[in-house]
Amino acid sequence: MPPFKAPTLSGRLRPGSCLRSRRCVSTQAITSDGITTPVPDEALLQKTKSPFYFDTGYALYAKRPPRPFPPPFLSPPSGSFSDPLSTHDRSRDRRLYVNGEMIRGITNGDDAVLVGENFIGANDGVGAWATRPKGHAGLWSRLILHFWALEAERDAYMSSSNTSDSEPDPVRYLQKAYEQTLSATSKPTEWHGTTTACGALLHHSNNKVPAEPVLYVTNLGDSQIMVLRPKDQEVIYKTSEQWHWFDCPRQLGTNSPDTPNTNAVMDKVTLQENDVVLAMSDGVPDNLWEHEILQNVLDSIRTWEQKSESESSGDRVGGAGGGMLFVAQELVKAARVIAEDPFAESPFMERAVEEGLAMEGGKDLQP
Repeated sequence: MPPFKAPTLSGRLRPGSCLRSRRCVSTQAITSDGITTPVPDEALLQKTKSPFYFDTGYALYAKRPPRPFPPPFLSPPSGSFSDPLSTHDRSRDRRLYVNGEMIRGITNGDDAVLVGENFIGANDGVGAWATRPKGHAGLWSRLILHFWALEAERDAYMSSSNTSDSEPDPVRYLQKAYEQTLSATSKPTEWHGTTTACGALLHHSNNKVPAEPVLYVTNLGDSQIMVLRPKDQEVIYKTSEQWHWFDCPRQLGTNSPDTPNTNAVMDKVTLQENDVVLAMSDGVPDNLWEHEILQNVLDSIRTWEQKSESESSGDRVGGAGGGMLFVAQELVKAARVIAEDPFAESPFMERAVEEGLAMEGGKDLQP
């Protein structure tokens, strides 16, 4: 059975003319979680003027840790201790860089996730590349997500600096990210890989008073964006899987015919305050049905609201005050329970049976 990896990102829509900046550095362990993924200091100075933002949280699980990134993407140590002090200090910096910029997001197995106040994304790298020379799916998934977020960030910053009601184009951003990744992984630093891509970009309409939040959802492959409306206890949107054939999703990268311009699907979803946006690799929807995901999130929000004062500070209604981290953690736990149960019924098992394949249980863990 295919491997189970479960990056889950949750974002709760909030209004606010002032964005709160929160950073969490992942240790890249087998399990990790946090509020937002790391961003360079200079990015914090270029905030957009959007009236809306996400309250965020993420939770990750993979049975095997991510592979180290190869040079030149990992900053190398200095050649000598006689180098100037500033150079020696830089040798301690083991963060990942490309084109002189810190690579956004974090890696989970062969997957990559990025969590920000107006953009969340989950790319599912194809782990089979680890067995091939120059194969590194984790590098591919991370670079595409990094360049994608940069393009969205630059465009949003430029748009917020003028008065026109410009509309974002996340498919164009993804196409540019794909092309930049191709360039970064070509000779002399050649590395092969493929990855699915899904992302949700929060925007707003300026031609309405008050401004209306709009989510631009882009998907290529079988990861999933799902939007929940807790006050109505319903799923108002989810992406559709894109497969070449069963368990072979559309993907970007080496030897793949798929491209964002040709194959990515973009939808616009009108949001309301306190809607919950989930970005998930296939490890979650392959192990939990839609109604189970919805119920798990509703139960987590309800539990969070009832937590004692000592466990949280301030408003907790609707998952405020750190509740989205709790939501993500509980959802990954639930998916993992099914993944590790050889007798459980799961959506992946159901689809496999429909394809004439004999299997039972959840989507298996990585070897």
